[in-house]
Amino acid sequence: MDNLDYGIIGNCKSAALVSKTGSLDWCCLPNFDSAGVFAKLLDEEKGGSFEILISEDYNIEQEYLWETNIISTVFDNGTDAFQLIDFMPRYPREDASYYAPPDIIRFFRLLKGKPKFRIKYDPKLDFGREKTYTENKGGYLKSFTKEGKYDSLFFYSTFELKDIEEQNMLTLTGNAYCLVGYHEKLIPQNLDRAYLKFQRTKTYWMNWSSKTTRYTHYSEEIMRSALVLKSLTYKKSGAVLAAATTSLPETIGEERNWDYRFCWIRDSSMVIKVMAGLGHMETAQEFLQFIIDIIPNKDEKIQIMYGINGEKELTEHILDHLKGYENSQPVRTGNAAYIQKQNDIYGILMEVIYQQYLQFETSLENSEELWTIVRGIVNIVEEHWQQPDKGIWELRTEDRHFVFSKLLCWVAVDRAIKIGEVLRMGINDTRWKSLREEIYTDIYNNGWNEEIQAYTQSYGSKDLDASTLLMESYGFIEAKDPRFIKTVEATERELCKDGLMYRYKNKDDFGEPSSSFTICTFWLIDSLFKIGQREKSKKLFDQLLSYSNHLGLFSEDIDFKTKRLLGNFPQAYSHLALIETAANFSKGISAEETWLSDYKNWRRLSGGSKKEFQ
Repeated sequence: MDNLDYGIIGNCKSAALVSKTGSLDWCCLPNFDSAGVFAKLLDEEKGGSFEILISEDYNIEQEYLWETNIISTVFDNGTDAFQLIDFMPRYPREDASYYAPPDIIRFFRLLKGKPKFRIKYDPKLDFGREKTYTENKGGYLKSFTKEGKYDSLFFYSTFELKDIEEQNMLTLTGNAYCLVGYHEKLIPQNLDRAYLKFQRTKTYWMNWSSKTTRYTHYSEEIMRSALVLKSLTYKKSGAVLAAATTSLPETIGEERNWDYRFCWIRDSSMVIKVMAGLGHMETAQEFLQFIIDIIPNKDEKIQIMYGINGEKELTEHILDHLKGYENSQPVRTGNAAYIQKQNDIYGILMEVIYQQYLQFETSLENSEELWTIVRGIVNIVEEHWQQPDKGIWELRTEDRHFVFSKLLCWVAVDRAIKIGEVLRMGINDTRWKSLREEIYTDIYNNGWNEEIQAYTQSYGSKDLDASTLLMESYGFIEAKDPRFIKTVEATERELCKDGLMYRYKNKDDFGEPSSSFTICTFWLIDSLFKIGQREKSKKLFDQLLSYSNHLGLFSEDIDFKTKRLLGNFPQAYSHLALIETAANFSKGISAEETWLSDYKNWRRLSGGSKKEFQ
């Protein structure tokens, strides 16, 4: 496979990737950040997979069932056809909690004829570090490890278990199912139970989607991106993952391979803003609470990222037994960037707290706690804003005075002042306003390069950086300001190649970047729109959307030449930016106002999909 042609299924506890041929090539159980049970994505031999093996005469079509995170893959050779429905169960119980076990259900629906295929069920527990053994226990298959860390996995099916073990030819004469679960089932599994879980899960996703704000344009792209973000949400804590995978390279054969199954504070304000704007206040508030809960005490260092349960230590390990995606090593778990110093984090946190006051009701007790945090952050910024750091791109070389980091220090103080105004707290007002002005003047004088006629990556540098395109979004400069217009135009000339953006072009600790960072292209489109180049920005936006995979999903990067998707997948940051940019070209209307339109679409699509299991 020469592209990331996968769809994501999930239940806000973990996720799995299903290829366009129906192969389950990635899944970590029981949670997002657990060890892989299927990781063919990172090693075709040692990774493990759950594949449907068919003859070459079958045509394959794949889509999501309408406004769900359920994938339908149809196999048809003209005479024989069947539909494979993949999902991870998630639906509410009577007590308002959610049924979301670490399970994957694969439902086989007979469409016509007598389709024949084989199933290759080949789990490799703990990323295949040790050998995985599989035994037939009568009612299920149990896979387990004997050496190293013990782990196990359970398989239930209406197919004969012996045929699964031996990869014998199967003939589908009626509907069937397979269930892969991290836990042994205490209640007998059968076709009716699997079907009921499917219907309940489909209803859950359709109900969730019905609450999403509709837009006059790009509605389908916005909805799919919203569903991706929801699938990357860890319900237990409210955290939102950067991506579902680890170690998918930014460029084939290079070393920029990172574990993204964690929560970056930087993403937080955008997640809250976007999800709240889409009408999903609960998701936004849960993530906001996760951020508030992990903000440390007054004298404790703030990290740039945390584990999905708020873990602070994310020690990086190399899995040297895996070849990596298309032989791109190393394969990493954990992420050493958690120890980096990045001054932009303070502005991000303050933006999060500011969003709390704008979006949600806040109790007196919570307000007092937040006000303590606000004052603490301003004190930290006042002490450290003049120091160099690693910057937004987490460079592992020397520290620099990055313009974006300075910008976010300014944001921290600016939002603190605004929060004080909301709370009607006059204290520290004069000192904070003086500090805000001092940082602003410093950026204005030192961030601007007169020769280049643009704000550059760092003080004294001629290198341009896509992150400066965010200066207007954060309120530092107006879109009509000549300096911003010139920065946008210079950045486009230097960093845009065939409609795709570099983050930067100067060499970093791994050499000169050679792929496009998807979110940066969204930033450029957004900036062009704001400075009045709307026709051009829309053309670039439509072009960028065409580079998504067959299901409308984006990863972190896009190859300049081939336009293939690269980097971890699917990428929350890319889909957040897609939603924000699409909103520029559209007008939001509430979910209630579009009920009639939805009903008509439902009738038109005959239940959500022409091929959907009725």
